[in-house]
Formats: sequence, structure tokens, C-alpha cells
Amino acid sequence: MTVTKMDIVKSVMANVRFKRRLKGPQLFLFPELDCTFLSRKRAAEIVDALFEKIKESLVKGEDVRIFGFGKFQVKFKWARKGRNPQTGETIVINSRRTVSFKVSRKLREKMNRPG
Repeated sequence: MTVTKMDIVKSVMANVRFKRRLKGPQLFLFPELDCTFLSRKRAAEIVDALFEKIKESLVKGEDVRIFGFGKFQVKFKWARKGRNPQTGETIVINSRRTVSFKVSRKLREKMNRPG
């Protein structure tokens, strides 16, 4: 199964709640009602802001570490000679930056846990 951005938005909607500032008399009887849920639009804005922050950091060349998940790291690849497999012609592949991901130890152990 592939996790999409909308799946993340739905998860944020379901799990993030804000405490109300003003409390009515009924909220003392039912404390579970003492919160406000996020709208789909606001949850999408939060997820988009998170992804934008990650993108900005990677464009600057900074690493992005998410505790318990992993590390996105920008790596530089030098220009090199390559060959077109169809024609056999030698070409120069330009230098570029790429993003690699290294999974955290906690997530690796959780993924490889039997059962």
C-alpha cells in the first residue's frame, strides 16, 4: 500500500486536537468534548507547511533528521563519463546534487521484528 499526502492529512485530522480556551459548564461533565478538531483544509495546510520546510532545508544543502524515522541527506555527485546504451556514444553526465534517505535504527528494528 502506498501512503499518499491525503492519507497523512486524514491522520493529522484524526489525531490532532486543540484544547478550548473557554469552558462551558457542560464540559466539566464531559471532558472528552473539551477539544476542537482540525478541518481538512487546515490539516492540509499544516502538512504542506511541513513538506515545504523539508524542501527548503534540502535545497539549502542541510540534512533533515526526523527522530524515530530517518535522515534525508543531500549528496553531491561529480561529473563523469557515461555511455548511451542504445548508440554506444560516450557522453558527459553533469555534476548534480541528490537526496538519499537513511532509515533510523528504531524504524529498522521495528520493520525487521518477527511477527
